Amino acid sequence: MNGLQKTALTLVIIGAINWGLIGFFRFDLVAAIFGGQAAGLSRFIYALVGLAGLYCISLLFKPSEEYEEIPEPQRT
Repeated sequence: MNGLQKTALTLVIIGAINWGLIGFFRFDLVAAIFGGQAAGLSRFIYALVGLAGLYCISLLFKPSEEYEEIPEPQRT
């Protein structure tokens, strides 16, 4: 997993935690930290999380390196 994938996954996890807080406790952590839902920085964070989610869709269809076949050494 490269740096972009790890960053995107981290942002998606942050978004999931925020949605969980909203669903269970009606508390928007991003809005609380950055000054409300309409604040520019909050909207920027929401946009980054959304883009990261879209990027992570591609990870669903990417074959895992650990499942790729490794050729066996040839016997001489």
